Amino acid sequence: MARIPHGQVATYGQIAALAGFPGRARQVGYALAGMPDGLDLPWHRVVNAQGKVSPRSGSCLHQMQYELLEQEGVAFVDNRIDLNLFRWQPPAGSRSRWLGSGTENGQGEPEDD
Repeated sequence: MARIPHGQVATYGQIAALAGFPGRARQVGYALAGMPDGLDLPWHRVVNAQGKVSPRSGSCLHQMQYELLEQEGVAFVDNRIDLNLFRWQPPAGSRSRWLGSGTENGQGEPEDD
């Protein structure tokens, strides 16, 4: 999730699949909801499979998520993001490299081995 670039989004299901747990989108949502304060992760770049921000009960974080994404240039039409335009696509066949140590080359990509 830390590698989702500015101005792009990923779905809960996409994050689950990249983590090696396809079909476990809901668990990604639970993990994000349970993140401790102060973690510097772009949680706001994760949306549901319809390209929508999922409302959170008892909080206004969904409104903040809209605002953060709009500030990054992500456009909403009828409260939906066009995933064909804004979905992040890591390089094909690189799932294990994206799950590695987190060492990056400064551009959100893992360094070559």
